[in-house]
Amino acid sequence: MKKRKVQAISADLALGQNPKLLEPQIINQWVIWLEQRPHENGRTTALIRPWGRSDIAPLELTPAPINLRTRVHIYGGSPLATAYENGQLHLCWIDDSDGCLWSQRWQSVKDSGADQFSLFPYESPIRLSREGIGPLADGLIDLPRKRWIGVMEQDDQDLLVTFSLKETKKPPNILYKADDFAGYMVLSPDGSQIAWVEWQRPFMPWDASQLWWAEVDQNGQFKSRKILAGSHPSNKTQVSVFQPVWAPNGQLVVTEDSTGWWNLMITKSKIQLEAQTVWLRDWPMSAETGLPQWVYGMQTASWADQDLIACACDKGHWSISQLSPGGEVKKLNQPFDDLSGVAAEGRKVVAIASNGTTGSGLLELDLDSGDWEHTPAAKINLPENEISVPEAFWFKGYEGNTTQAWYYPPNQSDMAIPPLLVKSHSGPTGMATTGLNLSIQFWTSRGWGVVDVNYGGSTGFGRKYRKRLTNRWGDVDVKDCAAAAQALIDVGKANKKLIAIEGGSAGGFTTLACLCFTDIFSVGACRYAVSDLSALVRETHRFEACYLDELVGSWPREKQTYENRSPLFNAKNIKCPVIFFQGLKDKVVPANQTEKIVRELKKNKIPVEIHRFENESHGFRNSKVKIKVLEETERFFRKHLNL
Repeated sequence: MKKRKVQAISADLALGQNPKLLEPQIINQWVIWLEQRPHENGRTTALIRPWGRSDIAPLELTPAPINLRTRVHIYGGSPLATAYENGQLHLCWIDDSDGCLWSQRWQSVKDSGADQFSLFPYESPIRLSREGIGPLADGLIDLPRKRWIGVMEQDDQDLLVTFSLKETKKPPNILYKADDFAGYMVLSPDGSQIAWVEWQRPFMPWDASQLWWAEVDQNGQFKSRKILAGSHPSNKTQVSVFQPVWAPNGQLVVTEDSTGWWNLMITKSKIQLEAQTVWLRDWPMSAETGLPQWVYGMQTASWADQDLIACACDKGHWSISQLSPGGEVKKLNQPFDDLSGVAAEGRKVVAIASNGTTGSGLLELDLDSGDWEHTPAAKINLPENEISVPEAFWFKGYEGNTTQAWYYPPNQSDMAIPPLLVKSHSGPTGMATTGLNLSIQFWTSRGWGVVDVNYGGSTGFGRKYRKRLTNRWGDVDVKDCAAAAQALIDVGKANKKLIAIEGGSAGGFTTLACLCFTDIFSVGACRYAVSDLSALVRETHRFEACYLDELVGSWPREKQTYENRSPLFNAKNIKCPVIFFQGLKDKVVPANQTEKIVRELKKNKIPVEIHRFENESHGFRNSKVKIKVLEETERFFRKHLNL
């Protein structure tokens, strides 16, 4: 391989100051989004600026110490709700410091054309809920009734609740008690109907869920309700629904996967209680317009006047399209293939977007002119010719199944055949995407090849691909990651003596299982990794309480299978060095799991390190912690691979 002079990327550049953008929306003439800031210990805040005016500095609506974060189902999501009326912007948010619901109004001032912000606080923040009532999330503002509607988790159950926008420190008013889980509520344009998603154990929402609908009376109560789509646990066939959206004319759109792909469908007419709901599937495609609903706030479709704007994933690439009534699908002309959080209003569209050479940022599209503008979340001083661009890599994985990965060639190397880092994503329903990932560039700039594996069970390739992992977690994913590495060795792109693997959470489990049950890897790194499946099923939180029934088998009937696949009970098979990183506030994978396997490896005389972080939970947020993890991983790999 020809050596090129490329400046190695520092861990600080890769991870230090780059905020994460979430949940954009357009309201009135503004775009609003959430920004998670690693340099502020992961604090999340809301920003606003005029749509299409990246030249105007955004205004922070929720300054420190406010931290927008929800804890429903542990993973949370959707902490902010907005509405606009008579020149006033209404905000409601959940603050992580007290778990309470807060409200504030902002006054719009007629814009004189000057390049300055015409929005000012009308009042100070007001706390609507009292403390200690249970986690809140996924709210919307019902302005005609002067209330917030959202989800509250309490006593092992999800409740749909309301809080008045005119009263302070109140208990919730309970509208509805779900049988188990609920959320993703949307109110019809006239406020007379509401739709939401429910699911029940043992299924996760991406396995089997239902679309519910109810009429809303003048007092805001649900006077009748019924299931419109999806499947119940008692149904033989499993169907998942994702993100209901109301059309301006009162029809309802939802994504569901009865065809094997998450596709959009729309009601033929307005919904009536006594009439059967007829669905039209106007936009069939062998691509995904849905995602696994780990958190609230996911959005892949939104109405722009009479057209539906939707993101779809085809063979790992995301695109954004304009879907017209009658079935026409027109891809919008823009250069990004990693897209999320699409929202529209009028003829304006916004999304979070990136591609192989451009970092994540706000994408703003004008449907009339076709013009677009992209504002990166952070400025990245990296020449494009020094970026390793992902290459689609297909190989034969578990039982010969065609499996996809993204391969990043090294930008420079002193070796004829470079070392390889295998990445196993989390979830395990997650997805390796194509957006610029500076932590991957950290490795390629140091002469490593990287392969980010969409092992069986990954999202983005249809239900059949996702279901490859049923009862096979710790088997399919392991063989797929090993097969990806072997395929790259076979074509001369990886040195068989220099193969590393890393992953976090479920990806950490796959990493450890690869070290236990294959002999292709020489070193591994794990962040908050599952090592004991039996402990996980006994100790995990409510949201994932039955998840392993799908991934491994029925507990405790299949207890032996759990032990057979658990790295903790097979630690004697690990023959190579491993480094661990663990947050001490982790409620998903408690720290004692990591401590136990570290002790086992030490007993077996395996080189092992553990780094503990007192203030981190499941998924590290602090920039200093993330930098340390990356730097320590590289140091550990270099030491034990003699690089």
